[in-house]
Amino acid sequence: MVGCGVGVALTSYGVDLSSMIMGILGDGHEISFWIDKWVCEKSLMIEYPALFAIEKKGVFVLDCMGGILRGYGRSKRNVLTAQEKYDLGSLMSQHQSIHTHTLKSSELRTLTCNKRRRGDVLDSCMEDLFRKVGKLLFGKSDAKKKSSRVQVKGKVVLMKKNMLDFNDLGASVMDRAYELFGQHISIQFISATHADTGSSEKRPRGKVGKEAILEDWISTISPVTAGESTYEITFDWDEEIGLPGAFLVKNLHPSEFYLITLTLEDVPGHGQVHFVCNSWVYPSKYYTKDRIFFANKAYLPGETPALLRPYREEELETLRGNGTGMLEEWDRVYDYALYNDLAEPDDEEKARPIIGGSSDLPYPRRGRTGRPPTESDPNIESRLSLIESHNIYVPRDERFGHQKRSDFLAYELEAVLKFLLPEVEALYDATIDEFDSLKDVMELYTGGLKLPQGQSLDKILKTIPSLIIKELVRSDGEGLSKYSTPQVIQADPSAWSSDEEFAREMLAGVNPVSIQLLKEFPPTSKLDAKVYGNQHSSIRSHHIEEHLDGSNVENVVKANRLFILDYHDSFMPYMRRINATSSKVYATRTLLLLQNDGTLKPIAIELSLPHPDDDKLGAISKVCTPAKDGVEAEIWKLAKAYVAINDSGVHQLISHWLNTHAVIEPFVIATNRQLSVLHPIYKLLHPHFRDTMNINASARSILISSGGVIEKTFFTGRYSIELCSKIYKNWAFPNQALPKDLILRGMAVEDSSSPHGLRLTIEDYPYAVDGLEIWSAIKTWVQDYCTFYYKNDDSVLNDTELQSWWKEVREEGHGDLKHEPWWPNMNSVQDVIDNCTIIIWIASALHAAVNFGQYPYAGYPPNRPTLSRRLIPEPNTPEYEELKENPEKVFLKTVSPQVQSLLSITLIEILSRHTSDEIYLGERECPEWTMDTEPLKAFEKFGNKLKEIEERITKMNKDERLKNRYGPVKVPYTLLFPSSKDGLTGMGIPNSVSI
Repeated sequence: MVGCGVGVALTSYGVDLSSMIMGILGDGHEISFWIDKWVCEKSLMIEYPALFAIEKKGVFVLDCMGGILRGYGRSKRNVLTAQEKYDLGSLMSQHQSIHTHTLKSSELRTLTCNKRRRGDVLDSCMEDLFRKVGKLLFGKSDAKKKSSRVQVKGKVVLMKKNMLDFNDLGASVMDRAYELFGQHISIQFISATHADTGSSEKRPRGKVGKEAILEDWISTISPVTAGESTYEITFDWDEEIGLPGAFLVKNLHPSEFYLITLTLEDVPGHGQVHFVCNSWVYPSKYYTKDRIFFANKAYLPGETPALLRPYREEELETLRGNGTGMLEEWDRVYDYALYNDLAEPDDEEKARPIIGGSSDLPYPRRGRTGRPPTESDPNIESRLSLIESHNIYVPRDERFGHQKRSDFLAYELEAVLKFLLPEVEALYDATIDEFDSLKDVMELYTGGLKLPQGQSLDKILKTIPSLIIKELVRSDGEGLSKYSTPQVIQADPSAWSSDEEFAREMLAGVNPVSIQLLKEFPPTSKLDAKVYGNQHSSIRSHHIEEHLDGSNVENVVKANRLFILDYHDSFMPYMRRINATSSKVYATRTLLLLQNDGTLKPIAIELSLPHPDDDKLGAISKVCTPAKDGVEAEIWKLAKAYVAINDSGVHQLISHWLNTHAVIEPFVIATNRQLSVLHPIYKLLHPHFRDTMNINASARSILISSGGVIEKTFFTGRYSIELCSKIYKNWAFPNQALPKDLILRGMAVEDSSSPHGLRLTIEDYPYAVDGLEIWSAIKTWVQDYCTFYYKNDDSVLNDTELQSWWKEVREEGHGDLKHEPWWPNMNSVQDVIDNCTIIIWIASALHAAVNFGQYPYAGYPPNRPTLSRRLIPEPNTPEYEELKENPEKVFLKTVSPQVQSLLSITLIEILSRHTSDEIYLGERECPEWTMDTEPLKAFEKFGNKLKEIEERITKMNKDERLKNRYGPVKVPYTLLFPSSKDGLTGMGIPNSVSI
């Protein structure tokens, strides 16, 4: 066999057939049946001691051939014990695969198995090998054995191991080779209605049925591209199984596979039984227990069939892990860790404090990886190199799917830094530091930007993935590719710079969650005066009254017409340190007036710096007001740029990263640790956690790490995440509910006569108008769902998993804020509805609102610069004269330089795209995600409501009276339009924080 064609082929793939031959058996007349190691690594007396104790000790192998083992079961006892029966069945199975031939002694060979109960080596005899190889090569099928037993047919849908969007052919060959030698994928059912009478446990558990294997693995042709494959499986049905409530799967192949569904047809007495799995199953050698999957029905813990409860609890114990050791890709452990993996303590430039775990620098927890600590600081987790960063541990079921990986999003994120820093940065430093004009910026979208030729460029092109090349470098290799034209400059290349658009984007742009109603004038600060001195605003009535359309300050405040974008307190404590770097920026306050047509106009911008002598001496501020001509008009444009820089920082670090990505990860971890897959709240929330841990792990490696993209491209630099931690001190979970957020910011008041019980302070506030529609639809869906499972408040209080989940979210996931009084209870059905609605809102609509508008608005850097390198020129200086003579050049010298702009554009183009496998709000990965009819009907109602909202949004965007919905740039507000196609669309609400 080793020398035949098939053997050569298998050997070429690394299958060592000779290593599987344990020796020459001959005709069996000299081999002791019990004592010699002839069929296993161990002798049968060691493998089956219970049988050996009651059998003849001196029999030889030949004595036991002929199809029936002689003497088996001839104990002095008439009844075998359960263990003896089990061992006898196992031994019979082994024996039936052995066949001898009357040939010359030297030719009598029988391949035997290195059978291990966890099964990671091959198990078969030569006869079986020939039969299966013949079937593979010649299409011959085994003759079906007739049986009088009841048989139940099933279908298993799975996806084989893949690399990007192609099947891993090497893994596929190895899996087939293992099949040849009897190493299969097997399934055993667990009864929900019949107990295992042989169990030694005090409490009952479901009976485990007979093993059945996936059929025709070798002969089933898998698609070249990664996709689903369907296999049949046949069970000799044991009536004592009754209703299967779960099943065990054992993978004896060398490669993992993605198990999608298992469907049984005509289960006696029960009809069709469907299991939704959607999980990666690794080879059994990596698990301490066989993988278990439960039937597709939700149960509260107390309502779970008693025979399934032990299995339910054991599965949760597996997912929690033991809190120690480095986690590997096959581990299924969800655990917590501090943000202690962002720094490199051996490099002074990349040393950063640990974020989280203290009252000074609190933070949500992230997923634990268990990587070893650094040598110089045992409290800092070692980092992976950029090339290895895609291997950072995330539970396998939380990793990107093959379609997302085939879209190269994961690889693009890893390549951005590699491509633009350091080689390109060095290249640019010697050549093209600045955009010389806005026309140069426009060439990014019209003709590409030329790169100098040479070895440096050649080196870059050889080290980046193909899609990054497509994004950044033209196929002729001569320059940067033409980027997609951002929506903000499509209709009118200059409309972005108008005051109206500057203000409108606070209501309908990428960060519409910061603007507030100004309730007292002048604005005040909440910073500690003992530390920072007087930080109250220096804006006075005389600065703004000429811009109040004939009114006065007192009247516009009373009429709720004065609004503020206030970043003063957020940045002032860090302003001295930030400006000690290459960044030169202000802390800003911006006042805006609500006009009669429903639009806003900016009327004053305050630019503040710490006192040069001491923080305790307060702020040094200047107030800029609108001007149309002369150098004052150019200073006003620069002032708006500083506001945009502040807003960009708050948007990326707070509105986007902290308030969606970071705060939702503890909920992902706690849900998997404390809520069984059988739990209805797990089934409700699980779709809203898809890919979150993976994208956050990538962010820690590439974006928010020391020296990462955020530090390189935003004015906050090395203080970015530390500053983010300070803001987290004021985060409160219940305030993330959209109605509560609008009320707190003064953007709405309670009004029972208004839609959704709120009256907006600015009627044409697109984010709030569309957001309240989405919020209401989510809450109605959650209410319909939760009230089906929770009939009263006692059922909530008695739900042990739910109570443990909510306790762990507070005390572990958001443990640095666990003593805050604002934490809501979990004592009633309404508590469940309210808290789950907030979680879904954060993960879906809030994230969509602040993420997918990044490229449409910030893809044109002058509209939303991320850093500043100069302060406003003072009179009687060369810079002031330059501002008079060439204001456009001064503007471009002030805001983000070319390298950072290109890095930023590339990054946000990646982050603003929908992938081809995206699942949107109102959709599920599997339409049969539950067996319960009422929740399915409620979910259908939810989907129909979202379609109605889409129609309403489309209609409003065509209403020219609603000027804030499209503005001077003619960009309709679609960021909360629920559905989308893939790509760069500026619309669509994915179920989860998935990018």
